[in-house]
Amino acid sequence: MGVDLGDLFDKKEIELIELKGKVIAIDAYNTLYQFLSIIRQRDGTPLIDSHGEITSHLSGFLYRTTNLVEAGIKPVFVFDGAPPAFKNNTIEERKKIRTEAREKYEEAKAKGDEEEAFKHAQASSRIGGNMIDDAKNLLGFMGVPVIQAPSEGEAQAAFMVREKKAYAAGSQDYDSLLFGASVMVRNLAVSGKRKLPGKSVYVDVKPELIELEPGLLKLEISREQLVDIALLVGTDYNEGIKGIGPKKALKLIKKHGSIEGALGELNAEIKNLAEIKALFLAPDVTQDYELKWKKPDSAAIIKFLCEGHDFSQERVSKAVERLLEASDEGQKTLDKWF
Repeated sequence: MGVDLGDLFDKKEIELIELKGKVIAIDAYNTLYQFLSIIRQRDGTPLIDSHGEITSHLSGFLYRTTNLVEAGIKPVFVFDGAPPAFKNNTIEERKKIRTEAREKYEEAKAKGDEEEAFKHAQASSRIGGNMIDDAKNLLGFMGVPVIQAPSEGEAQAAFMVREKKAYAAGSQDYDSLLFGASVMVRNLAVSGKRKLPGKSVYVDVKPELIELEPGLLKLEISREQLVDIALLVGTDYNEGIKGIGPKKALKLIKKHGSIEGALGELNAEIKNLAEIKALFLAPDVTQDYELKWKKPDSAAIIKFLCEGHDFSQERVSKAVERLLEASDEGQKTLDKWF
């Protein structure tokens, strides 16, 4: 999801400790999809409770958020609101892709091919049921702020960064830069491994820091031109122009100054061009939110996860103890951390 502009920007590998004391506005949907994709059994089956509800995302939010708090980070999770109307085509296409992936997953699973099943299972991940409400409830019990965006969560996160309410936007997508986040962080985890496509090889993955203004200066373009580049490549809201990647798009925009001239040379058009540009440059966001970290409610967390979703009480209790200690809520002053 999102547009891949990774080839255009310098990425600085960092340790989580470098973000200590900083507020990170995290794209909740992006994070949720990560958990649904990677937290699975060997054959691709997600974690499921006795009621048949998927719980992979809850496991992810519990343990990763606890790790972030232990690192001294002050996480805020921003959830998507209603998508713009012109995103409907993208949404429908993703549903089709996930349905096809689900069919291939079932076929591979029936054949006993765990590696192939896992691959297709990841691509079939979808948000549904009570996943969003459950995630919000769990984060609330953990004392972590939850922000409901009026539209795109990444736009709201970027706005919070621009308003200096947050230090960086946390997401795997580069859309945060298009929405104007001055700083974004990718791979926001304590440590991680990533499987190389088509190979049984895993590589270490570290958090990456990307800064918008230095990147624009290096490329000698404006943020508006960056949006034009993204539109040529393709975003969540348009398919882009066939055969145009980030570097070729950069050359076209620098040559013509704007997307209109580039489209003229390519003899192409982009539907809803003005509306999509406006979405990135002047998105629908809200200032009606409160950033307040609260004391984790250990009893509520344990009841919600263990009684409600069959989590191991021993494991959850250990995570809660870590969260309480990291939040400086043992029996010490609240003011230091909050």
